[in-house]
Amino acid sequence: MGAPASGATRDERGGAAEVENPAGPGGLPRPGEVIAGLRTFWTHGRRVERACYVVGAVLLLSGLVHLAVYAVDGGPWTGPVSWRKPITFGLSFGLTVVSLTWVASFVRLGDRVRAAVLGVFTAASVVEVALITVQKWRGVPSHLNMEGTANTVVSRVLAAGGGVIVVVVALLTVAAFRTPVTARPDAGAPEPAGTPGMGLALRVGFGALLLSMLSGAAMIARGVVLVNEGRQQAAYHAIGALKPAHAVLMHAVLVLPALAWLLSRTALPETRRTRVVAGVSLAYALAAAAVTAVSVIDFLP
Repeated sequence: MGAPASGATRDERGGAAEVENPAGPGGLPRPGEVIAGLRTFWTHGRRVERACYVVGAVLLLSGLVHLAVYAVDGGPWTGPVSWRKPITFGLSFGLTVVSLTWVASFVRLGDRVRAAVLGVFTAASVVEVALITVQKWRGVPSHLNMEGTANTVVSRVLAAGGGVIVVVVALLTVAAFRTPVTARPDAGAPEPAGTPGMGLALRVGFGALLLSMLSGAAMIARGVVLVNEGRQQAAYHAIGALKPAHAVLMHAVLVLPALAWLLSRTALPETRRTRVVAGVSLAYALAAAAVTAVSVIDFLP
């Protein structure tokens, strides 16, 4: 598979052996070591992981391209038909695909299961971003648009894709709680297996991501009910009400594991690193709870 990352050794069974801490002066990780460590997730990544990283980068690029289009074309930022949707969905889904692929590499999954869940999640993400982008270029709303056959099909596919994403995230969340972290000895990953800080970060991050996906499902479900009642504008308001909570909860799965990974490359003892992750996780949870509470008040009838 290639040489282990700097600072990592391997025993005769291919497992992770004792790891030399890559911290620099003052106990902080050296930038070069951090970059080299991140590079191993690509150079030693599985084929499905590399493919997902590429697709995530393409989705991010799509969001940036439409940001440039918005800068030239102008128009309103808010509303069901605006450049905001292809921009934010491209950036958000691109970041989430990359984040989920990276974080899932710490979760113990069979190769076939990993390929399936990452492949399905990434494919569903591409469909979501593509349909939302096409609808903007057509000049019509993407979600909850039942005007005509084509728009109805798009809205239903988007809703179904959201359901698929919820199921995949739920499966990964269960896997994260059952086997919270595993070193990648086959890839020469520098982290020791089963670090408490990473395990905690994975549990909190995936739990928050699942709540984010469920909040998205709740938005669409309520919106569909309102549309069926003939209350189109109320449906768009319902979708917007939970957006802040949806966004804040979504990216904990990157922020917290990234913190745990960076801390693993410092000279801090494991107990202190775990306390830092626990403290930041608590602060993130409290902030997310406050945002969610405000969003729910606005969301409820």
